[in-house]
Amino acid sequence: MSLILNILWLVFGGLPMAFGWLIAAAIMAITIVGLPWTPAALRLAGYTLLPFGQTVIEAPESGALSTLGNIVWFVLAGWWLALGHLIVAVGLAITIIGIPFAWAHLKLARLSLTPVGKIVIPAA
Repeated sequence: MSLILNILWLVFGGLPMAFGWLIAAAIMAITIVGLPWTPAALRLAGYTLLPFGQTVIEAPESGALSTLGNIVWFVLAGWWLALGHLIVAVGLAITIIGIPFAWAHLKLARLSLTPVGKIVIPAA
């Protein structure tokens, strides 16, 4: 079932948004200052590409440093990734078939704001 949902997800906005995450990771990697945020962006690019069958949890060791990292992330890239997910979600919510995918984009919009200190694991 995850395979079918992931294929539909790619059609319903997953591919362009995963590309957006990759662009954010590339921009962070190019700048020496943004290098610490690159792994989080790459991890969530993979999750955005194929989200079904996976889940995101808070890393056990995340703390004050993750909070500071999320604040910097929000200013540099988080708000525009969240905006992209929101725009796609609104477009999908217009149709009945797109509502579940719109809901997934809304979850990703929230995750776009604070990706540092999150890990992706297989869903149980």
